[in-house]
Amino acid sequence: MTSLRVHPATQPLNGCIGLPSDKSISHRALILSALARGRSRLARFSYGEDNVSTLAALRALGVHIEDDAHGTILVDGVGLAGFHQPTTDLDCGNSGTTMRLMCGVLSAQPFHSRMVGDASLSARPMLRVAEPLRLRGAVINGRAHQKKAGDITAPLDIGPLPNGRRLSGLEYVLPIASAQVKSALLLSGLFATGPTVVSEPLLSRDHTERMLQAMGVPLMTMGTTVRLDPPSSAGALLPFDVELPGDISAAAFPLVAAALVEGSAVTTLQTGTNPSRTGIIDILKAHGAGLVVLPQGAVLNEPIGELTVQYGPLRGALVAGEMATRAIDEIPIICALAARARGVTEIADVAELRVKESDRLAQMAKVLAGFGVACEERPDGLIIEGKSEGALRGTRVHSHGDHRIAMTAAVLALVADGPTLIDDAGCIATSFPSFVATFRALGVQIEELP
Repeated sequence: MTSLRVHPATQPLNGCIGLPSDKSISHRALILSALARGRSRLARFSYGEDNVSTLAALRALGVHIEDDAHGTILVDGVGLAGFHQPTTDLDCGNSGTTMRLMCGVLSAQPFHSRMVGDASLSARPMLRVAEPLRLRGAVINGRAHQKKAGDITAPLDIGPLPNGRRLSGLEYVLPIASAQVKSALLLSGLFATGPTVVSEPLLSRDHTERMLQAMGVPLMTMGTTVRLDPPSSAGALLPFDVELPGDISAAAFPLVAAALVEGSAVTTLQTGTNPSRTGIIDILKAHGAGLVVLPQGAVLNEPIGELTVQYGPLRGALVAGEMATRAIDEIPIICALAARARGVTEIADVAELRVKESDRLAQMAKVLAGFGVACEERPDGLIIEGKSEGALRGTRVHSHGDHRIAMTAAVLALVADGPTLIDDAGCIATSFPSFVATFRALGVQIEELP
């Protein structure tokens, strides 16, 4: 178990930094390149553990993937009919995205497969993706959820579809916005006999839709509704060559750190700026942070840019509704922003965070209390009273295996009155393997402890 000791910042954070490839885009690029017919090239792959889980699952399904170990992945796509039955369980590690997206693909196969995960993933609810897939004919069974009656969780046994049967068309309204469930349904729709129409109450991230359109799949969007028509043949998806954008969720940590540490100015390079993911940009602005976005074009329908944040006075803000949905993964680090803002920040409409790698609302309430920040926990959010004057309190934090909790604690530690110890910090490699090196390059003193 790796721990981190993070010392308070003694100088401004300044620099231009690269980022790990966008985790959400990387999952989808791997899966869709495997379903294409021909060789795709994925550059700037960052080897976050979640993405590596998806890569390993595809290899187990018979997809040939070359990896130069320096960030260039070559995927020889097998088309929609080319997967082979795996000879072992598909281990998704801690990656809920791997499990839910691959559910959509595997539900259409004529063979049985089994997906497993670590203890954290094996406690996360999976009926939300299994139920709509079952409505179109999928065979999915899981273990009864220990805390949520009627729900299921991993291990998941999927298929096989009976001989000659295909998934049917589907019209489905998501009860809550979820990019993972929406993407699973769209991926399953590639194999279906009729259209897939998915509506959601708020627009969740749309990476799957953008990538499918770039690959020539007949797909239309209108507001929060998307319709996909099955491709004309099993080899219809076109391979692609892409330099993966930097992850805006990872960018949020050094950018918020710059907003907190006096005199700082940090720029993140080649950062994905997909509008369905830029809630963090709007939230930084709402808190009064000095932020500049320099657009730099697009790759595979995904806009990219340089983001710069400079230190300045912060104020409390309301984070709710559509804005919160577009920043669902960034809510923990937004709590750090709120902790140093003058006044109260209310975070609402994010009950989904209770079933992530940890109960992120409960854990962030504990983390903030440890740093001496007043916080009220609510069923769907938090009320945070910022401490804009004086240092926070150095503390000890347990990540509970959640990478975003660990990284948020490291950022808060920069404005504390003494060192902060973060236990079980190895989970940071899930999404930001270069986190420690990146912050050291900005001048932060971080010690890695066994």
